[in-house]
Amino acid sequence: MLHSTKQLLGKKLGTSEGEIGHVKDFYFDDQNWVVRYVVANTASWLTGRLVLLSPHAFGSFLQDDDCLFVNLTREQIKNSPAIELHKPVSRQYEEQYYRYYGWPAYWEGNGIGMGYGFPEVPPLMMNPSLQQNNEILRDENVDPHLRSTKALNGYHIHTSDGTIGHVTDFIMDDKSWEIRHIIVKTGGWFSGKEIAISPKMIDRISYEESSVFVNLTMKSILEAPEYHVPAIGEVLQNTRNFNE
Repeated sequence: MLHSTKQLLGKKLGTSEGEIGHVKDFYFDDQNWVVRYVVANTASWLTGRLVLLSPHAFGSFLQDDDCLFVNLTREQIKNSPAIELHKPVSRQYEEQYYRYYGWPAYWEGNGIGMGYGFPEVPPLMMNPSLQQNNEILRDENVDPHLRSTKALNGYHIHTSDGTIGHVTDFIMDDKSWEIRHIIVKTGGWFSGKEIAISPKMIDRISYEESSVFVNLTMKSILEAPEYHVPAIGEVLQNTRNFNE
């Protein structure tokens, strides 16, 4: 099933022992466009603390109308490695995190399926184009490809012949945790229409310019079918036609 990450923001997170907080953000890698972590705000339980939850923690992404189920104990979450606020997630932290939970690390290429009962999250693959163009490859201790969906909200869309619109949402597959579509609003903040673009159409992201560069023309975007928020199934059909 497909989910809007924007619609999941604020959703409660719970374990068999009770509520643990709510969804604050999603971190994805911009090489493979796969969500690697849910950022959980545990203020209602662990005051002033954010924790990362890997797709491993969600199993089959069970949810009801108000809550996402996390397959961990409160004690496990409480004792998990703490992230530093306002700093990028480092690979050193990720290694400590995965050792703590005993989960296979996605960057080692051994996947997450393999009979463990976890979602099939694709391993990290190298994308030379994005690696060469990413301006944040300066600190070797920081994973330069782990990005916040909230941070990219509002980024300008640059086509081959001009700038048009901005990012408003991401559509995620709850089985693979892949970002299947990026939702773009054409025109200004209070005008224009929303369309879905495949990550395959993205050439690079400039974090210094707050911009996403796509291999599309302004005309092709303006002529694309409009995206309607409630109709997730419609996104698949419209996006398939647009990107083909």
